[in-house]
Formats: sequence, structure tokens, C-alpha cells
Amino acid sequence: MSGQASSPIPAVIAVIVHEGMTLLVRRANPPDAGLWGFPGGKIEYGETVEAAALRELFEETSITGEARGVITTLDIIERSPTGEPSQHFILIAVRCASRGGVPKAADDALEARWFPIADLHTKTAEMSADVERIARLAEDLARLDP
Repeated sequence: MSGQASSPIPAVIAVIVHEGMTLLVRRANPPDAGLWGFPGGKIEYGETVEAAALRELFEETSITGEARGVITTLDIIERSPTGEPSQHFILIAVRCASRGGVPKAADDALEARWFPIADLHTKTAEMSADVERIARLAEDLARLDP
């Protein structure tokens, strides 16, 4: 192993959908610096997945929320120029409901705003991987369990 981590890094993304909209942030730091994605970050030692999602949601957007369960997981594997894995994140997407606040970018988010889910496929903004798919999964779950 040439200096890379020996195991994946667990992280969360907080996914809110409300009335056909989803809350996204433009990331300031790698991975995906400059791209729009869900608020999120690393899980702290001793922190539950749901608590981490709610903390990251608040830190990056000033929105308070309620966790509603895991939607899916994603493997984000960054590779060196030689193709070797250099970083591996396991992102756990947590469906959240907004409990209050107006989106205001903070922490490592450059911007925070609501996007129409119906428009995510148009690529009107540069998005992180799977944003549209995860937003649609969360929207489907919200219909079943509002």
C-alpha cells in the first residue's frame, strides 16, 4: 500500500425532498469540490449514521432536520494516476425531513439552495455522482412514508 488509507472512510449525505424540491450544497472541498451535491461528511467516532447526517445538514445549511432512515449507499473511490485506489469513501444516504430554517451555506459548503428534482436531469449545474437517482429514491420513499 503506497500511503493510502487501509480501509474505507464512512461518511453520510443528508437527503431532503419537499414538494418536488431537494436541498443541495456546492462543495468547497474534495471530493467533488465545486460540484453540487447533498450536504454531508465523515461520521465521527461514536456518532450514529442518523446523528451524523443531521449534524452535517445543520453545519452546512443551517437547516434542522429529522432522520427518516437510510436510502442507499455509494462507493466513491478516487484513483491515483496509475489507477490504484487513493481514497475510498462509503457514503450512506440518509433521508431527512426539514424541521426548520432557511438554507444558508456554512462550514465547507460554498452555496446552499433548493433544486427542482424534475430539473436535475438537465445538468443545469455540475452535480456529484448519482444526485438525481438518490433524490428520486428519496422522493419515492417520501410518497410511501411522508
